Amino acid sequence: MNDLVAQARSLGLDRLRRQLHAHPETGLHLPRTQQAVLAALDVPGVAATPGSALSSVVAVVSGARPGPTVLLRADLDALPFPGGPRHVCGHDQHAAMLVGAAHLLAARREDFAGDVLLMFQPGEEGHDGARLMLAEGLLETTGSRPVAAYALHSSASAPAGVFSNAAGPALAANGTLTVTLHGRGGHGAWPHRARDPIPALAALVTALGALPARRFDPFDPVVLTVGALHAGTRPNIIPAQGSLEATLRALSDTALARLAEEAGHAARGIAAAHGLQAQVEYVPGYPATVNDSAEADLVGRAVADLFGADRFTRAARPALVSDDIGRVLAEVPGVMTSLGACPPGRDPATAPGNHAPDAVFDDAVLPDGAALLAEVALRRLSAAAGGALTAPRAAPAGP
Repeated sequence: MNDLVAQARSLGLDRLRRQLHAHPETGLHLPRTQQAVLAALDVPGVAATPGSALSSVVAVVSGARPGPTVLLRADLDALPFPGGPRHVCGHDQHAAMLVGAAHLLAARREDFAGDVLLMFQPGEEGHDGARLMLAEGLLETTGSRPVAAYALHSSASAPAGVFSNAAGPALAANGTLTVTLHGRGGHGAWPHRARDPIPALAALVTALGALPARRFDPFDPVVLTVGALHAGTRPNIIPAQGSLEATLRALSDTALARLAEEAGHAARGIAAAHGLQAQVEYVPGYPATVNDSAEADLVGRAVADLFGADRFTRAARPALVSDDIGRVLAEVPGVMTSLGACPPGRDPATAPGNHAPDAVFDDAVLPDGAALLAEVALRRLSAAAGGALTAPRAAPAGP
C-alpha cells in the first residue's frame, strides 16, 4: 500500500466527519463548523486563519523551499430542511478529507517546494461563498497566485471509492427567473370582468418548457424548470396577480444568458396576449464549472498510481447541477473530481442522491480522498517547480 494512503487511513477522519455531521450549519456563518475545522488543523506545519466576514478558514502548508502555490478546496455548509439543517450533500466529508490532506502534507514539508493553499468555504449552497472568499484576497494569500486548483465532491449515488472527472464543462451555470403577472381580480362568476393571471401562468409554464427544445442547440444543452407557482386563495375568486419561479441552467454562460433573455420575451408576450403586465426578474447564480484538460489528466494518473486504474473513470457527460467552484476555476486552471460514496448494501443506480433527505455517504472513502488531494498537490508543485529548487526556506509562511 502506498505510504500516503496508509497514513491517511490512520488519521481517523470519520471522527471529524461525524462531529460536523452532528452539528450542521447553513449559509455563510458557521461558527461551530469553523471552530471544529480550526481545531483539527492545529498541528505543526499548518498555518490556519479564520475568516472574519464569513466563517471561512484559510490555511497554508509550506514546503521546505520556495516555489509555486497549489489550491485545494472544500465546502463546509449544510442544506436547510424544514426540520433543521442536514449534511446531505457531502460537505462534511469534503471538510474531513481536506483536513486529512493538510495533515499528510504537513508531514511531508521537507519533500516539496512551494505552498499548498487550503480553502475551507462556507455558503456553497446558494450563498456564493467562493465569490466572497475570492473578493477577500484568497488567491493572494501566499504572495503567489495558485498555478492550479483541485476539489473533490462526494456522490451518494456513485460506486464507493471510484473517482471520476472529464475535461471541459463539468457543471452548469445557473440562475433564477421570477415572473409576476399583474391583472385584475374578480369573481369567478364573471371572468370577463377580470384579467385572470392563472390561464396566462399555465400558458407560460408550457411555453417555457418548450424553449430548450425549440430555440436551443441540443449540443449546447440548457434546462429550464419551473419549481414554484403562486396564485389565488379561493376557488371562486380570480386573483389580481400570480407568479412563478424557475431555475435556469446551461453548460455555457452565453447559453444561460440567452435562455434568460428568451424566457423574459416569452413572459412579456404571453402577458400581453392576456391583457396583463409582466414583471420579470432574473438573478444570475454560479458560472459554469469548466475543468482544465491537463489538470483532469493529472488527477486521473494520480488515482491510477495510488489505487489502480479501475478506480478512475472519465465522466460520460457533464451534470447540470451547479457549484461555485466554477468561480475559482475561472481564475485558476483546475478540476472538480467526483468521488463515489454509495454505502455498502445500496445500489448506486437506485440510491438516494445528493440533496435527498435520506442520502447517506460511506465514510470508508475519506482516507482515499485525503490521500488523493495531497498527492495531486505534491505532483503539481513538483511539475511547476521543475523539481530543482534547492534554496532553503527560513520558516513556513502564514496565510
